Amino acid sequence: MNRTRLCRKDVVQAAIAYIDEYGVQSLTMRRLGTALDVEAMALYRHVSSREELVSAAVRELIDSLFDDELMQTQPKSWESYFHHVANAMRNLALTHPRMFPLLISQPPEAPWLRPPLRSIRWVDHFLSSLLGYGFSETHAVNAYKAFTSFLLGDLLLQVTAMGIDIVPIAGDGDEPEEEPAEYATVRRLEDKLAEDHSSREFNDGLDDLIERIRTASEL
Repeated sequence: MNRTRLCRKDVVQAAIAYIDEYGVQSLTMRRLGTALDVEAMALYRHVSSREELVSAAVRELIDSLFDDELMQTQPKSWESYFHHVANAMRNLALTHPRMFPLLISQPPEAPWLRPPLRSIRWVDHFLSSLLGYGFSETHAVNAYKAFTSFLLGDLLLQVTAMGIDIVPIAGDGDEPEEEPAEYATVRRLEDKLAEDHSSREFNDGLDDLIERIRTASEL
């Protein structure tokens, strides 16, 4: 690569490719510089640290999922929308299995955000879509929590089955944060999102599982 044309996006995308190939534990600025045919110091013009680079790589993947043409269409029903989002996230997890654990371990912009849909931009789109399908605000928030719990549990199992170690890697917070104030729906529902109903959600999920098993046994 021509050094004079190297930009931040090149560095971030190269980091994603490197992590996809070798894993985040192997990533160093020196090794990434070698992969890009530049000195490691050249990378510091675009990112201040390895931790910021990892955070930027995570953000790039999340944004690419949102910006994908698949996500720019609006399904006719909320059920189709769930399938739409779930399959897009599943494709991302299976295409980037070594990156996926970072989507659940990098610190989110707000403590009530839930992986893997842990971008404020994503959550605002998700909640706004459900409201557009006729959900009440409380129903939309509860659906967001249940849906992300399902996605996280199922996709972690799928990624682990591929032989990927789920190792938390903390970032240093250098990556610019999104501001909730920029997103009207998230701002209005922030208090509901922050409510802790984990015990009830666990029991509801268990009851749903039991009911599904009971129904299957009657077939």
